[in-house]
Amino acid sequence: MGSTFGRIFRITTWGESHGPAIGVVVDGCPAGLDLSTEVIQRDLDRRRVGQSKVTSPRQEQDRVQILSGVFEGRSTGAPISLITYNTDADSSKYDAIRDMFRPGHADYTYWAKYGHRDHRGGGRSSARETWGRVAAGAVARQLLRTADVEVYGFVRQLWTIAMETFDRAEIDRNLVRCPDPVAAERMVAAIMAAKDRQDSLGGLVEVRAENVPPGLGEPTMDKLDAIIGQAMLSIPAVKGVEIGEGFSAYSMTGKEHNDEFFIEDGRVRTYSNHAGGMLGGLSTGEPIVARLAVKPTSSVSQPQRTVDVQGDERTILVEGRHDPSICPRVVPVAEAMMALVLADVYLLNRASRI
Repeated sequence: MGSTFGRIFRITTWGESHGPAIGVVVDGCPAGLDLSTEVIQRDLDRRRVGQSKVTSPRQEQDRVQILSGVFEGRSTGAPISLITYNTDADSSKYDAIRDMFRPGHADYTYWAKYGHRDHRGGGRSSARETWGRVAAGAVARQLLRTADVEVYGFVRQLWTIAMETFDRAEIDRNLVRCPDPVAAERMVAAIMAAKDRQDSLGGLVEVRAENVPPGLGEPTMDKLDAIIGQAMLSIPAVKGVEIGEGFSAYSMTGKEHNDEFFIEDGRVRTYSNHAGGMLGGLSTGEPIVARLAVKPTSSVSQPQRTVDVQGDERTILVEGRHDPSICPRVVPVAEAMMALVLADVYLLNRASRI
């Protein structure tokens, strides 16, 4: 099962949604990096469930414990092992549907591949797995800070409601992490209405990386934008990724899409950033911009048609505690995956020339 990501800065996540614990091992982190539970916990608190009325009411404190790789507040160069214990898992809602495949979930595909699966909350396919990504991403973020690289994300659109203004300071002031306070209010109202209907909503999450040095990435097969695409598409519920203008590029001319160069303070810059901060698979030094299409949460408490493991057609009603929209909690996960990619290519780039 593919649970490892990265080449030099590598992470392996482990654990299931309703198992005793979940965690991550970070290997390849250089020694001497300032690290503490407080630094890691800041990012985890932004991802955790039960933080507001627009998220799942499951109550998990998600407190991180550092088991190895950190001594006296600094990384030692050894593998960093991070763990948290599940304390509020309720598997009872899944007992009645354990032999049925939930529409929109990985129940059927896991069963088809392995012939055996953990039916409790999706097991390994649950978004609870992303705790490990965010914990590891906090370590990667600390590494990137040594190079003044900054990563942040936000909800650009939820359902049909799109932001019209941008105030970065507003992102963590509202429940949906939208930089437009007016749009944020409408988004919250839409989520609550969907929740009342026993339904869910998707949206568009954007993640940016600023102050990225030019030249990061690998040409041809391991292009930086290709690795970012893989990282973002590995996040549960993400069904599409675009870089820069992305799918709008096909409607532009070459002259419109090209980012023309100029010199500013001795540095090569571009007047625009249609390429999203990458050319030929390498970073340009301009902000890296990626957008993620996030599907509506699959668990909705309405009757749906399905089949069971015996091949009989059934009607299923999925109950339990679920996010009416996963978008606000995808933001810190997308930030983590961007940080993990950049930390890896940053270290890899040190071997590119004498």
